[in-house]
Amino acid sequence: MRRPLRCGIGIGKRQMVPLVTLFGGGGFLGRYVAQELMKTGARVRIAERDPSNAYDLKPLGGLGQSQFVAASITDPVSTRRAVEGADAVINLVGVLAGDFQKLHVDGARTVARAAREAGASAFVQISAIGADANSASAYGRSKADGETAVHAEFAGATILRPSILFGPEDSFVNKFASMASHLPVLPVIRGPVRFQPAWVADVAQAVAAAALDPERHAGKTYELGGPRAISMADLNAWIADAIGAKTMFVPVPDAIAAAMARFGGWLPGAPITADQWAMLQKDNVPAPGSEGFAAFGIEPKPLEAIAPTWLVRYRRQGRFSLNAPV
Repeated sequence: MRRPLRCGIGIGKRQMVPLVTLFGGGGFLGRYVAQELMKTGARVRIAERDPSNAYDLKPLGGLGQSQFVAASITDPVSTRRAVEGADAVINLVGVLAGDFQKLHVDGARTVARAAREAGASAFVQISAIGADANSASAYGRSKADGETAVHAEFAGATILRPSILFGPEDSFVNKFASMASHLPVLPVIRGPVRFQPAWVADVAQAVAAAALDPERHAGKTYELGGPRAISMADLNAWIADAIGAKTMFVPVPDAIAAAMARFGGWLPGAPITADQWAMLQKDNVPAPGSEGFAAFGIEPKPLEAIAPTWLVRYRRQGRFSLNAPV
């Protein structure tokens, strides 16, 4: 039987605050989710294969507000130990390459089952825009199969599908900014494909809200994209302009890019894999009519309002560059 979420209401009574187990709390999104949960006063148990990767989160919360446990979603025993006594469980674990079945499907199923058996009131699964059982990419299919596996184990699970995340520690915007700051000419693969980048802190706020308010969000699926879509070509151009780079961009014909992708699985230094190429055949934007940030009362922030504050480090004179953000 699932326990109702505990809250810290009541004068003169002992406060009972929810305990949330966060798998992948030491990752890019996880660090922001942990902080959003801490803001609410919730206790956060961060489950990582190597908990020391997340120890820098400890001073960001109150005394005793954070816990750290060694656990892997591929190991049912450590997973059950990590969710013991938890009121809500969040699974952030995901990879862009590797064993998708093991992590996105079997691992997600293991966490959802453990959460249900532990009596948790809420379960939040982080999926991705593009999750589709009929996707041309193994990544997209595995994300869809993971959602199905989670629902089979935890009927009231909330599914969140974010678009590309951006933030000071991301590996997407920073990757292009680094290349543009060093190279005078850059190839652009699949220039027309569109993304709807979402600010990582906005997504983290939605994740925390879904975990702490299952009465409102249980059983629902949300697609989280930023306020506007932008093509790969326009994104590269904007990044170059934001860092003051005079980069020349050269579109790569699809036939050549597809040939490059065929070698991406084993050729060292290949810029793209066959599965990533398959993912780039469709826009990474929320489906028309899908529920998104508005369901959480969040007005997503645009890339151009946030990114310049950290992209300044890629400018030749850093913050002393002409027109650099203050």
